[in-house]
Amino acid sequence: MNRETIQNYSCVFQDYLVSEGMVVEWAIFLNVLVNCVIIFTAVVILDVVFRRFIVEAFKAFSDKTKTTFDDYLVKSNFPRFIAHTLPLGIVWYLIPIIFIESPFITNLLQVAAQVYLVILCVLIFRSILRTTRNFLEEKERYRDKPMESYVQVMMIFAWGVGIFWIIQLLTGYSVISLTTLGAASAVILLIFKDTILGFVASIQVSVNDIVRIGDWITFSKFGADGYVTEINLATVRVQNFDNTYTTIPTYSLIADSFQNWRGMQESKGRRIKRSIFIKQTSIKFLSSEDIEKLKKIQLIKPYLEHRQRDVDKHNRMNEADKKLLINGRNQTNLGVFRHYADAFLNENSAINKDLFMMVRHLSPTDKGIPIEIFCFSRDKKWENYEHIQADIFDHLLAAIPYFDLEIFELPTGKDFSSLHHD
Repeated sequence: MNRETIQNYSCVFQDYLVSEGMVVEWAIFLNVLVNCVIIFTAVVILDVVFRRFIVEAFKAFSDKTKTTFDDYLVKSNFPRFIAHTLPLGIVWYLIPIIFIESPFITNLLQVAAQVYLVILCVLIFRSILRTTRNFLEEKERYRDKPMESYVQVMMIFAWGVGIFWIIQLLTGYSVISLTTLGAASAVILLIFKDTILGFVASIQVSVNDIVRIGDWITFSKFGADGYVTEINLATVRVQNFDNTYTTIPTYSLIADSFQNWRGMQESKGRRIKRSIFIKQTSIKFLSSEDIEKLKKIQLIKPYLEHRQRDVDKHNRMNEADKKLLINGRNQTNLGVFRHYADAFLNENSAINKDLFMMVRHLSPTDKGIPIEIFCFSRDKKWENYEHIQADIFDHLLAAIPYFDLEIFELPTGKDFSSLHHD
């Protein structure tokens, strides 16, 4: 069907009204109105038909392919948006033919069709971006990258271009001039300041590998302590261990200090670093009777025997007067306990012996002398780590009295009451 035939059919109602004696202007107006209703109805029907056909055809095609990219295209409504372009093309072709006698209506509908085409192009671009994001998130290489940030930035850019283009279509004013671009840049910088900062931050986070999705981070400033579940343009979402969620501005990841536990998770062990505070007045030299008593503890019997031989040899060579225990060299109950703790850690299968391990004194405090246990557990899972740490200190705290040592503890009301009664 050529253009002249279509034009003749579009004027049938108008010619009939004129032949019946209606004023030409009114006949043209009513003819335009009827043609608009017909075109609208035809477009709706064609849109439904094309959409069903294209969507079903695309689904059938995606089911036969091995790649998941086309499956994500279907989920992001890509075939649906493509189906809208076919009725739009038909309308675009018919408008100047059917409304040839109404230049104003022709221009109005053509501008409306162009605006709709711009919006449709943006929506198609968005569906492609979402499809690409979902497809890449399947890959191990990109699974922990902030893909959402890049998608959001590109969508902001696409909508910005689309809005500028629509303004140009509606007003006829070119947005390409330097003045317009300068003003637009100032507005964009003002409105999207946080977005731009977030975009820059997300790039730095990705390039410098600061945070990945799945990392355990602690960010005290925002009360975050848990696993990163999402990194987008504006915020980082953290699921805390109490199952609450905390959102952190993306820019804060490079502007503020936070703790990322990934290094611990990827290492061969998780650090245990805790102290036992020993009451200083309970520390003493060990007599021969004390040493014989402690030799019954199997873990330190070889150490006590070896160490005592060295002590006795030194005292004999220097003719130390052992009538007073302080003379010469001596072993202390605190030193023996320290070696016992070290031997206990070496015997513990839950401790990774390939990593650094030490039992040491720290500087005396008003709470006593801290004996610090520094080692690494093999199991890095939080629950198991806490059990291992608790088992170690349960044992060491229970072992303290065997060495005639006391643990420092601030007095309570009951302690003061007992002193009063005494």
